Amino acid sequence: MTPSRRAGRGAGERSLWLVPPPPDEASVDPEPDPHEVARQIVLRLLTGSAKSRSQLESALRRRGCAAEVAAAVLDRMQEVGLVDDVAYADGVVRSTQAGRGLARAAMARELRAKGVDDETAREALAAVDDATEEETARRLVDKRLRQLHGLDVVVQTRRLAGMLARKGYSSELSLRVIRDAVADSPEHRRD
Repeated sequence: MTPSRRAGRGAGERSLWLVPPPPDEASVDPEPDPHEVARQIVLRLLTGSAKSRSQLESALRRRGCAAEVAAAVLDRMQEVGLVDDVAYADGVVRSTQAGRGLARAAMARELRAKGVDDETAREALAAVDDATEEETARRLVDKRLRQLHGLDVVVQTRRLAGMLARKGYSSELSLRVIRDAVADSPEHRRD
């Protein structure tokens, strides 16, 4: 059946006329508005997760947007509250501390890598105090120590110290928390 034949079809047959006709050549905009293109890119990027202004600027640069267009679009997004580095930094700190158990030093590196300025990062990291950081380290050590059951104390200590170091904890805090956890472990208590 040819596309020009429309009549005489049964209910089960498909129509080939579902494809819209081509637009008039006069109605097609040969050059799309760069601000609208940049706005669409930013909105698409923000749909998945929050981003810092720096991350969005980099994405627009990679996609060939002019710097002045990117700045204008991002300024407008900031005005309406869709781009907010302070809220973004607070969210990163909360999620990385709760989810991955990172120390302040590691979170600061992560924020810097995501383009958050130092002052904003410092303000966000102020929410994590020494006691919270130590409690997070203790939880991490207790959880990992259960997996290391049966190994020599030296091996356990080395592995626990390595884990905490990768998460950004200081050696002083790490050794204190590890020493306490190993001493409290039923495996190493003296009867």
